[in-house]
Amino acid sequence: MPRRDDLHKILLIGSGPIVIGQAAEFDYSGTQACRVLMDEGYEVVLVNSNPATIMTDPEVASATYIEPLLPGPVTQVIEREQPDALLPTLGGQTALNLSKELHE
Repeated sequence: MPRRDDLHKILLIGSGPIVIGQAAEFDYSGTQACRVLMDEGYEVVLVNSNPATIMTDPEVASATYIEPLLPGPVTQVIEREQPDALLPTLGGQTALNLSKELHE
């Protein structure tokens, strides 16, 4: 996939607390995505409510926010960071539901 030069900062929503059957695999894939995006020159802003994940390691993203995965706190991060894109697909159902709420 070609690099998009119109995007500079991407907000990635994590999967939140680990629930049996969900989240652990999203932590790994989200961490890998952050690394690849940063290697490609994008600034990556991560929001996740679980500080015990690999994804929230300070070296994984350009900026990391440990915040509840709710519309209010994430809206505040969006207003502060002004990302060009939102990437919820690596945060599982939690991030997908949140992105839908943010859109509404």
